[in-house]
Amino acid sequence: MEIAARIASAQLQGRIRSRRQIVAGPLVGLLHDEDVWYLSGAVAADPGTAFDPEEVPWALETIRQAFAAENRWLSVELIEEANPGLAEVLAAHGMTIASRPPLLTVESGGLRAMELPDKVTVSVVESAEDQAKVDAVAAAAYESDELASPFQPDPANGGSVLVRWDGVPVATAAWTAVADGVTEVVAVGTLHEYRRRGLGAIATSAAAQAAFDRGGATLAWLTPGDDGADRVYRGIGFEPTATAIHLGDPGGHLEQLL
Repeated sequence: MEIAARIASAQLQGRIRSRRQIVAGPLVGLLHDEDVWYLSGAVAADPGTAFDPEEVPWALETIRQAFAAENRWLSVELIEEANPGLAEVLAAHGMTIASRPPLLTVESGGLRAMELPDKVTVSVVESAEDQAKVDAVAAAAYESDELASPFQPDPANGGSVLVRWDGVPVATAAWTAVADGVTEVVAVGTLHEYRRRGLGAIATSAAAQAAFDRGGATLAWLTPGDDGADRVYRGIGFEPTATAIHLGDPGGHLEQLL
């Protein structure tokens, strides 16, 4: 299976562990029980397989209705090379393409070793108490109260790392549930007053390494939020492999995808 389709398939398999599915033609809606906008969304139902454009209108409407019934806003995440043209058809039926960031990957053993500056320590979160500290750092870094995640005792279901500066929690990153050896590194955040010290790179590298060592992953991927983040991630071993596409329905949280 091509790497883009492998990643898209793993993304789907990882998310269905904790979400209800609405399968409709080439799409599958994934509803999380928590009413936090970024936890629910839709992805391609069959990555790597050609889709029928005539199925898209009813499939999209079916998922829209299911989300509307629970007062949820709809976003879609795709990998362009896994389902070429699907984003454009969705856009033709009212969705907005918010971004096309590069999708970067690194295999186990490919991460650049990170030297920790004085006063800096990194730990894998192993308790609900430390998870609360991660959530506090992420909320402050992203200026959002919605960035809370449950503690995952089993690293195969995802996890987080916490970077401390002189004992103070200042940066974090997480990895998602591992499927087919694949995980996504997400929620990389550093407190504003501690930025530009290399802590984001340290957190990202530590999260990917923990996913490899503890979660059984063999491939980690991520999408940078801007050119600066892109340079940081490439500097620790991630390389461009494919193109991600983020879409959203007008209104709702579309501005947070742009």
